[in-house]
Amino acid sequence: MSWFSELSRQYIDGEWRTGSGSWDIVDIDPYSGDKLAAITVATAAEVDDAYRAAERAQRAWSRVNPYARRLVFERALRVIEEREQEITEAITAELGGTALKAAFELSLSKDVFREAMQLSLRAEGRILPSPVDGKENRLYRLPVGVVGVISPFNFPLFLSLKAVAPALALGNGVVLKPHQNTPIVGGTLIAKIFEEAGLPGGLLNVLVTDIAEIGDAFIAHPVPKVISFTGSDTVGRHVATVAASHFKRTVLELGGNSALIVLDDADLDYAVDAAVFSRFAHQGQVCMAANRVLVDRSVADEFTRRFVAKIASLKVGDPKDPATQIGPLINANQAESLTAEVDRAVEGGATALLRGQTVGTLMDPVVLGGLPADAPILQRELFGPVVLVVPFDGEDEAVRIANDTPFGLSGAVHTGDVERGVRLAQRIETGMIHINDGTIHDEPVVPFGGEKNSGVGRLNGEATVEAFTTVKWISIQHGRSRFPF
Repeated sequence: MSWFSELSRQYIDGEWRTGSGSWDIVDIDPYSGDKLAAITVATAAEVDDAYRAAERAQRAWSRVNPYARRLVFERALRVIEEREQEITEAITAELGGTALKAAFELSLSKDVFREAMQLSLRAEGRILPSPVDGKENRLYRLPVGVVGVISPFNFPLFLSLKAVAPALALGNGVVLKPHQNTPIVGGTLIAKIFEEAGLPGGLLNVLVTDIAEIGDAFIAHPVPKVISFTGSDTVGRHVATVAASHFKRTVLELGGNSALIVLDDADLDYAVDAAVFSRFAHQGQVCMAANRVLVDRSVADEFTRRFVAKIASLKVGDPKDPATQIGPLINANQAESLTAEVDRAVEGGATALLRGQTVGTLMDPVVLGGLPADAPILQRELFGPVVLVVPFDGEDEAVRIANDTPFGLSGAVHTGDVERGVRLAQRIETGMIHINDGTIHDEPVVPFGGEKNSGVGRLNGEATVEAFTTVKWISIQHGRSRFPF
């Protein structure tokens, strides 16, 4: 695709340039194995160039009228709408995303731009009272300056934009490092969209590189005041540690091990539909995916029969085929690692209720039941088309099992009694949970984030304003203060 060759460079200080590293990141189509692009990596020197460019450009950008800033996001939305077909093809080629997945990601990305228009106007100040006569306390909400963004491979366009667009809207500069497996859709494509939308040069910089080349330079650099990271809890812990040692704030959107709970009064057919989507959307490569489906034992046999039958009907194959529902995993290592995890679970006593084969990056859906309570697989995030079915006896046991994980991102409860579902949901240690719905949701004005190992901080709406701005207190003494000496 010509777009891949066009965007296979670094974007620094408003210019497209070749990285100065000594090796290339090779961008591969996960389904066909075809080489899409080769991008020479950016070095630590270019990390410095990017952050310094963002720092310079941000000073002027912060003084731009917010009504004028929002025009950039209006134009960016038009760009993404006009080039929707090209972006869809890029998502399919680089991620192995199906047509459904591409449409879902594009819809979420458009909402980000719509919300960014509003966020431009939402950095509101306050005037607070004072115990001192004649004193006026003003609180100004200001941009933090420069934000460093590190994005993942699963929803790279949306999850990059989710931090990049609001940070820019609130008057900041941004340096974005996309995942090595999705450098175009998660990185340089976004630079192209904003370039076409007229964003001033230098405000957004995109670096395609790897920790093997730059070490911790992206996080430890003195310019960025906030680091926004979306990815695994293992890497997130390292990001948080390095950032804290340099007194930087972090927003961490990490992994999950969500439970979808089916109570004894649930609509089973509806619960099956919700559970199948919640687990197998984008091949299960979704942090909010329902790794575990917990089912009241009184309905477990009937639910499981219908659940397995529906999963068995899903079409696995070429993501370019509109009928495909499960495409490839991002790379063969992911597929091999997850297949080995399933093998270990079966060897440890689990029963494979449905299992096909793994060929390259394509993995047929797996349903495991009969898991021992101490099975290690119950504790882990499964980033692929594998689901665990766990029966329970009563609500207390459902809560105990759901909470028996180091993660706490999303979840769902299915029941015929909504308030019963809410009462149960309040007991689940998770940042988000949904009654009679799936586990995969992200809405532009609702705070998004997790508990425990699933992250720190929230994004969306007012939470985004908190994340990417700082508060400055300016007091004014009307009249004269009295000093003790």
